[in-house]
Amino acid sequence: MWKVTTRNDAESVGRDGRSEAGEQVNRSVPQRVADCASAAPQSIALRAGASGSLSYGALDARANAVAGYLSSIGVGPETVVGIALGRGFERAIAMLGVWRAGGAFLPLDPSWPEARQRALLDDAGAVAVVGPSVSVNRLASAARLAVAFDAGSDVFARFASRAFCAASRPDDLAYVIYTSGSTGEPKGVEITHGNLSHLVAWHHAAFDMSSGDVASHIAGLGFDASIWEMWSCLSVGATLAMTNDETRSSAALLQRWLIDEKISIGFVPTTLAELLMTMEWPSRTHLRYLLTGGDTLHVFPRPDLPFATINNYGPTECTVVATSGPVPPRSIDGGLPTIGKPIAGVTVHLLDEHGAPVAAGWPGEIYIGGAGVGRGYRNRREDTARRFIADPFSGVPGARLYRTGDIASALPNGEICFRGRIDNQVKIRGYRIEPDGVVANLARHPAVASCAVVARENAQGEKQLVAYIVAAEARNAGAEELRGFLAESLPEYMLPSAFVRLDSLPLNSSGKLDRDALPAPSLDNSLEQTRFRAPATPTETRLAAIVADVLGIEKVGADDNFFLIGGQSLLGTQVVIRAREAFDVELTLWHLFEAQTVANLAVTIETLLLAKLESMSDEEAKRLLGQ
Repeated sequence: MWKVTTRNDAESVGRDGRSEAGEQVNRSVPQRVADCASAAPQSIALRAGASGSLSYGALDARANAVAGYLSSIGVGPETVVGIALGRGFERAIAMLGVWRAGGAFLPLDPSWPEARQRALLDDAGAVAVVGPSVSVNRLASAARLAVAFDAGSDVFARFASRAFCAASRPDDLAYVIYTSGSTGEPKGVEITHGNLSHLVAWHHAAFDMSSGDVASHIAGLGFDASIWEMWSCLSVGATLAMTNDETRSSAALLQRWLIDEKISIGFVPTTLAELLMTMEWPSRTHLRYLLTGGDTLHVFPRPDLPFATINNYGPTECTVVATSGPVPPRSIDGGLPTIGKPIAGVTVHLLDEHGAPVAAGWPGEIYIGGAGVGRGYRNRREDTARRFIADPFSGVPGARLYRTGDIASALPNGEICFRGRIDNQVKIRGYRIEPDGVVANLARHPAVASCAVVARENAQGEKQLVAYIVAAEARNAGAEELRGFLAESLPEYMLPSAFVRLDSLPLNSSGKLDRDALPAPSLDNSLEQTRFRAPATPTETRLAAIVADVLGIEKVGADDNFFLIGGQSLLGTQVVIRAREAFDVELTLWHLFEAQTVANLAVTIETLLLAKLESMSDEEAKRLLGQ
């Protein structure tokens, strides 16, 4: 029986950091940053290409001035301040300033529509919002002040000489961050200073992080991984390197940047990490750990990579990371890369629908307990009570579990295999399908660098699977080859009906796959099949017209594969029925599955017609032929 996996050390990667984590976990992140600034004020805290760099001493002084201003307008414990600044020094300064004033911040992405930003600020009850002078006034309200903050701004100058550093208790609110809302209305998650301190203490121990490291700032600004990136770095005295949007959206540019900037620890969202893991790297690079997370990881790293790839999993409600582990070059059990084991101070339970532990190897819902579990949802008592429940496995008074809605199973070594969402299954032709299962198989093809599979409605309003393919650099494959490859391991109902080629998978502002941005299949974007050949015989012409009408498309070539242009069993039945009527032969669905193309099915029909003629008397044959 697989009941609970518990980790109280950093055994997955790096050295054992129990003593260090234990000493640090009660010290808040803003206090640690202040320690770093006091110990090495000239050390570089932030750098960003043409923007230059900012020392720890300057970061400390500027955050102190911001804290003084915010305190003067009433910011203090349990008050929320929105941060609507872009990727740059000012964003880090403003966040630290909010903490120094005793408040909590709400991270916003300036690229979001203003209506969304205002809605989140309203829902969180933010008393102020910090942003560029050209836009921040539009986010203000009667109950919310606008605080303009630009590079070189002197609005805070009069507070620079005064020391502001509120003592943050573990239970104090550190930040409010909103879920993506993919399964409903976005909800604000409340994370405490104790939650965040636990995360960074684990990070420092697990990845042997020190002031000599250079970490990357790549994650989307509204994504909780950006908080992990920033404050795990700045709380240990390391340097945080910031990239631009063009670089962070291209695997080739990002690889070059990681090498040139001498990044030693870098987080990259899953879809880009999958590409980086399959690229060639120089044998000498400063990168020690490539951290990834945010989506299901479908590929394994090349065996010759000069760094370790670490897969991380964790819902926003549990402070970014709940499980973590190295990804080997190949699968042990033939499945996807695991999500590792629970990090220090975290417990994971796999439970059935009755709340009982599942047997080892069996799927169960992930419930997370321990130091990372946040307070709950802001202003949503019912939602909080439903998802944050009492922990029946803990002897600690008030201990809670977060019910994730994710499904996983455990390997004998304790590693956890992610199996998808409870609510992510799709039903096609009566079969329940987990699209990630199709992706896992498709990603093994050498011509596939990365891929996604979603369910879409076709012209007839019926759901079908569509595969989106980013091709590997040195290999191309057509739709027929990929479908044949999948057919070796998957049943027919799990095979995509269409294959769409993409230069890259679209990402949302959080760095996750943007399923809404995936284009509908068309003649222009579909993977090449066979060269179009017009029907050449009367049988092919008539049959092609039937197939085109059933599928609702303009034209069908003689060599087009029925199942790669939108066909599936139910539509195939319609083709068979209409072909029976048109040719008066005993055609079956099995014939269509065997033939697949118009040309092959035409040969089958002609063979059936010939056999029918041969079995007839001369008179019957003459009547059939209209003589």
